[in-house]
Amino acid sequence: MKRALAISALLVVATLLLVPGASLYYESGGGKGCTRCHEMQTLYDQWHTSSHRGIACEKCHGGALTMDAAFHWNNATRVYSHLRGDPPERLGFGNRYVQTMVEQCKDCHRQEHAAWQTGPHGATYARIFLDKPHNTKNMLIDDCLRCHGMHFEGGIGALVAPVNRTGPWRLTRTELAAMPAMPCLTCHEMHREGPPLKKISLEGSVPGPSQEVTRPSLALFDRRAQQYIPVADLPMPAMLEGTRAVKTSPDRRQALCYQCHAPLATMQVGSGDDRTGLGVHEGISCLACHAQHGEQTRASCANCHPKMSNCGLDVEKMDTTFASTRSKHNVHWVKCQDCHRAGVPKKKLT
Repeated sequence: MKRALAISALLVVATLLLVPGASLYYESGGGKGCTRCHEMQTLYDQWHTSSHRGIACEKCHGGALTMDAAFHWNNATRVYSHLRGDPPERLGFGNRYVQTMVEQCKDCHRQEHAAWQTGPHGATYARIFLDKPHNTKNMLIDDCLRCHGMHFEGGIGALVAPVNRTGPWRLTRTELAAMPAMPCLTCHEMHREGPPLKKISLEGSVPGPSQEVTRPSLALFDRRAQQYIPVADLPMPAMLEGTRAVKTSPDRRQALCYQCHAPLATMQVGSGDDRTGLGVHEGISCLACHAQHGEQTRASCANCHPKMSNCGLDVEKMDTTFASTRSKHNVHWVKCQDCHRAGVPKKKLT
């Protein structure tokens, strides 16, 4: 009896050490060991040419010393699937692991993480899907997950109950309540090909037109195809004001914004969730006013209006939604004629 217990104990210990031992073995190869499972070759090749190629696999995905038992169990099940010749057609990245990745991103990108977390894109599943005023007016549908919770496995009925306009609503997956519905991997593909970000010295400075505008990782995760679409391949809508074509900024980063903040099929400015600039702000980029990760707009006026407007007035005190959310003049579409009903006065010469 004692011998049987001893053998059983040894088997348990060996099993417990097997997965972290294997992880340690693969880590020692600097990521190359991962390709021993052929289905990992494509991912390895992508990482090897990406802007994160200097970051070891275990830094983001966990390693031998990771204390999360679910991480090691997931690896064990993948090894089992590989050994029995039944690997998945495409290696996915479940919502649970996407949420874990947010913490890994924070280790290197602390400022960006802090800005994102305190901004509107850091909203939790509870904040987005248990919003009573919204849910009363709008029926929750699967398309909500296109922008909010795009890594969630399942439809809206698997996330929120009941699916109606009366409620009361609750999350069927309570562990998601405090998790972000739009994590970093919503807009960033870590394995996207591109050079690592470097600090440019004065001797190696680059002229303005040659400087980088968009990080290579910037891309939209398409929930339907379960893959990323780089910003360069995302469409920019042709916006209209009535029948007039609206001038829009050539800033390609806006293509990512438009995927969620899109107009209706009419392409009219201000329809749907669109915020394309009109009036005095026509033609400027979204990111001219909205900080990239936190979306703060506090310094946006000062960037272009260091002191006064053409009227000689402080633009930050004008009657727009910048100064007050109760204003009838949305800062995105404000025109001189909104205040100068009798005609815009000529600029005074000084």
